[in-house]
Amino acid sequence: MEISEYVKIDEGSREAKYQQIVKSIIHNVVIGNLVIDQKIPSINNFSEELYVSRDTVEKAYNILKKRQVIASIRGKGFYIAKTKLLSKVKILFLVNKLSSYKMRVYNSFVDAIGTNSIVDLHIYHCDESLFLNLLDKHKSAYDYYVVMPHFKTEKQEHTSMPQRVYEALNKISKNRLILLDNATGYNNNQSITVYQDFEKDVYNALKSGVNKICKYNKIILVYPKKAAYPYPKKIPSGVRKFCLEHYLDFEIKDTVHDDIALKKGELYIIIEETDLVNFIRQIRERDYTLGEDIGVISYNDTPLKNVFGISVVSTDFKMMGEKGAKMILNKEKGDFKVPFNFIDRASV
Repeated sequence: MEISEYVKIDEGSREAKYQQIVKSIIHNVVIGNLVIDQKIPSINNFSEELYVSRDTVEKAYNILKKRQVIASIRGKGFYIAKTKLLSKVKILFLVNKLSSYKMRVYNSFVDAIGTNSIVDLHIYHCDESLFLNLLDKHKSAYDYYVVMPHFKTEKQEHTSMPQRVYEALNKISKNRLILLDNATGYNNNQSITVYQDFEKDVYNALKSGVNKICKYNKIILVYPKKAAYPYPKKIPSGVRKFCLEHYLDFEIKDTVHDDIALKKGELYIIIEETDLVNFIRQIRERDYTLGEDIGVISYNDTPLKNVFGISVVSTDFKMMGEKGAKMILNKEKGDFKVPFNFIDRASV
């Protein structure tokens, strides 16, 4: 039986014809209808047999070659190639930085997606050009594209979705795109978005701990404005909104300096780990009692913060990764906001 008899094109499907060809050939190799080293039709012959354009078949063949499903031999044509990864779903996971939080999302995603998938991790360091190069290099080579969209401008400020990134992602089929962590407004319920809402989440988390927080005279947010990996500007907006609503004195500092003027009755909200370590060291040097003389809330939870009794405001990174994977497995679409909480410990 010819290969064209296995490949069926659904004219009424919303899925592109080239993708239908790709999936159909992979499926028939997996179930044994097509075998290793079997010759398949040329692009022109396949085009005529399926009544589709030559460009459609060529696009499908290029994708299959990238996935090592087929191989071309000069002067002889195309053949089914030998590959052990054929039956596995291939996922490209693009993360903006290699932090413990991002890795918790990635690891929980990998655990939840299961052993029938191959997940390739790439770090783009919030760099728009690097991200676009990675996406272009690997376009059409994966079944799904998971993106954690955080970028930086020329002024080292955070941005969610630069225009060129938007245009590049728009070329990916919506049912193959998953956005994690950052709600960009890109989704139209055809793709998957599992996110935290930085401004509202921070505001609501602080509000849930208002009774303890309001015993302090002043709230100081340590927010690095021009970090190597900048943080969303909605974080200080959420803190500011909370302080204004509760008539709390509020200040933003860029970092915790070695000789920072620490005063009793102040509560620090600290984002970066290095600032938190420097803050705790200076508290101890000055014989202040953490949680009584001066308080601290850290941004994003870790096991060490739990052990040392550091209060945090944090999303559930494990759930974020798990939910993204399960939505892929269950073929769900739409938005899911991950819970974000104030975790009260001894430091407030």
